[in-house]
This record gives sequence, C-alpha cells and structure tokens, in this order.
Amino acid sequence: MIIKSAVILLAGGQARRMGGGDKNLMMLAGKPVLQHILDRVDFDNRPLMLNANGDPSRYADFELLVCADVIDGYAGPLAGILTGLEWIAEYHSDFTHMISLATDAPFLPTDLIAKLEASLDIGVDIVQAMSMSRRHPVFAIWPVALMGALRQAVIDEGLRKIDDFTDRYECVTTEFVGEPDPFMNLNRPDDFDLAMQFLQAKNENGQVDLS
Repeated sequence: MIIKSAVILLAGGQARRMGGGDKNLMMLAGKPVLQHILDRVDFDNRPLMLNANGDPSRYADFELLVCADVIDGYAGPLAGILTGLEWIAEYHSDFTHMISLATDAPFLPTDLIAKLEASLDIGVDIVQAMSMSRRHPVFAIWPVALMGALRQAVIDEGLRKIDDFTDRYECVTTEFVGEPDPFMNLNRPDDFDLAMQFLQAKNENGQVDLS
C-alpha cells in the first residue's frame, strides 16, 4: 500500500472549559503549546495546515497555512477533518491520506505520524491512536477517499461525533506509551499546572530545557 500523508492541526474548538480563547497559544514553559507540538512531532516536510476559526493573523508567528472550517457553526472536530480532507484533495491531490491531531497536547509522541502510517493494512480504513486503554479519535490517519462520505454525513445528516462516523468503517487503534500520557490534553487550568510539573521534573533530570 502506497501512503502519502499530509497533516492537519486541529484548533477549531472554542475552549469553553478553559474559559474561551486559544489553548494552543497559551504559554507553557516559556513557549506556546502549539510550539511544543511543532517541536516534538516529526512532520518530515509534509504539507501542513492549521484548522482554526476566527482571525488567522493570531497565528502569524508560526508561518502556517490557516484554514477555517468549510462549514459554519463550530460543528466540532469532524468539520475540521472534512476541511483537511477537502484541502488535500484540492491542493495536494497526489496525497492519499491525512493525519489529524489536536493542538492542545504538548507531550505527543515524536513518532506519531510514522506509527499511524505503519499501522494501516489491507482492509483498514482508519487508524486511531490509543494510550492507557483509551482511544483518541482526533489523533488518526484518514483516507482522502472518505471525503465525499464525510461531507454527506456532516452536512446532510448533521453528524457531529467522530465515533458515529468511524463506526461505519474498518477503524483500528495503535498503542502509544509514555509518561505522562502522550495524549494528555490541556482542557482546564489545572491541566496546565500538571503539565508544568511534568516539564519541571524532566528539566531536573536533564531531559528538557525550560529556558
């Protein structure tokens, strides 16, 4: 199976549990959460797009292509995934798959993309990340060929939950391990405090530079 994957960074939510705003622009150990992700994950010069609604200029410092949802109304992660698939189909038509990942998880595995790709097999449509016996549906690899079916599901059927869509296909998981949980996401102020504790502990052990 020949796989060519572009990447979409999902940042289209409203961060209600954080009180609104952009979680990925909040500072953690001296740099925005989004920068932690860009520094950790090996994107290997793949096409890369940030899905974010609102004024794209707030991400100007990252020099990323920013695209809003292709449908209105903050329709959730499926809207972002659809946006990414349609972007690839229009501008990178030689790519077969899309990696999706959320931008509020600063401890992502460095081999996230490679392992998702390697887990695709004959008969498998979608691969999702798993850690600590928990699936993480937004961290996944999707075939661009599902674009039309997803558009119909989101727009015509009003589908909003990722699981409701992926249940229609052969969707498997691949396990990741790490301390802390590599998919720990920052939803509340307490999560930032906990993330900082992990980073400080790593710094004391010489594993990370917080300067």
